[in-house]
Amino acid sequence: MIKEIKNNDLEAINSAELAIVDFNATWCGPCRMLAPILEELSEEFTDIPFYACDVDQNMELAVKYNIQSIPAVGFFRKGQLVDLAVGFRSKDAMKTLIEAENV
Repeated sequence: MIKEIKNNDLEAINSAELAIVDFNATWCGPCRMLAPILEELSEEFTDIPFYACDVDQNMELAVKYNIQSIPAVGFFRKGQLVDLAVGFRSKDAMKTLIEAENV
């Protein structure tokens, strides 16, 4: 399950060993294509919290993490951005990225 980030609230991400944040926008076609893939992966990787962050509603976070293109999937360790995958990726490609980060 993917939880939505509202009002720039990253409290839950700060305590997670690894958290995944999908930076997106409702008008973005590739973002809409990636969303169901991330939903499926969130059900496979139940030990990792997944979040969605609409950059139009959370501009401060987009600026803070230098999100210039979407979709962008951020990998956070205890609140720190450690990797950013920009652009649409297939399910297999996303799964490989998650497995590499989840060591």
